[in-house]
Amino acid sequence: MKSFGCFVLLGAVIFTAQAQENFKCPDDFGFYPHQRSCDKYWKCDNNIAELKTCGNGLAFDASDSKFLTENCDYLHNVDCGDRTELEPAISTPHCERLYGIFPDETKCDVFWNCWNGEASRYQCSPGLAYDRDARVCMWADQVPECKNEEVAGGFNCPGAGAVSNVGSFSRHAHPDDCRKYYICLEGQAREYGCPIGTVFKIGDADGTGNCEDPEDVPGCEDYYGDLDLKSIRKSELLAGLSSSSSGGGSSKPAAKAPLKPRPQVPRGTPEPAGN
Repeated sequence: MKSFGCFVLLGAVIFTAQAQENFKCPDDFGFYPHQRSCDKYWKCDNNIAELKTCGNGLAFDASDSKFLTENCDYLHNVDCGDRTELEPAISTPHCERLYGIFPDETKCDVFWNCWNGEASRYQCSPGLAYDRDARVCMWADQVPECKNEEVAGGFNCPGAGAVSNVGSFSRHAHPDDCRKYYICLEGQAREYGCPIGTVFKIGDADGTGNCEDPEDVPGCEDYYGDLDLKSIRKSELLAGLSSSSSGGGSSKPAAKAPLKPRPQVPRGTPEPAGN
C-alpha cells in the first residue's frame, strides 16, 4: 500500500475582506477560526480584525492552540467541527474544487492533484486503486467501487491443484506487458510490476518467476527501447540511498516505461525456462 503525500499550503489565500462581522480580537496578533465557516478565518494585527478566505477547496486549520499559525490545508486534512459552511465549489476539468485531490471520473487507478484549478495526473502502481475515502492507493480488491476492475484483462488464477509445487501462492506472466505479472494468493489475483529496468521472467516450475534483466528474457530484450538502463538503475540506487538517509522519498511517482507487448507463445511451444 502506498500511500500518496499531500502538499500543505501555508497562508494561501485568494480573497481578503475587511471585517464586517462583530468579531473582537482576543489578542493583538493571531489567526482565529470563523465561527461558522471552515474556509474563513480572522487575522488580527494590532488588535484590528481582517476576515480572510482560504483557496477554494482549502480550509483553515485551527489546531494551533496559541493561534499563531496561518495555515490553509486541504479540506480532508482539516477537522472543521461545527464550522460547516463553505464557499461554493469552483470546478475545472478533473477538479471538483480549485484545490484538492480527486479520483478520476472513469479509471480506478488514477487520481488528480489540483492546485489553483490545474490538475496533475497520478497513477497508482499495478494492482492498486485509488481509495477516495482514505485518499491513498490500496489493493484494488479492497476498494469497493473498483472490485470489478481489480485485475486488468480479467485474469483468473488457476484452480486448486492446477499449478504444482507452489501451494496457495503463485506468479504468472502478464499476457501483454513484459514488466507486469500476477500474484495469486489463495485464488485471489493481484497485479504487480517489476522495478524499472527489469522484466518478468517465467520460472522453471509452473507458477514461478522473477524480475530479471531484459536481455535474459527471450522476446523482451527490447522492452525498454533506447532507454539507458544503466543510468536509470544508477539514479534509482542514488534515490534509494538518499531516501534511506533522509527518512523520506519523493512525492512524485516514478515515470512509467513505454508499454511493449509480451511475445505470444504458440500452443505446443514450451515457455522459455527461467530461474
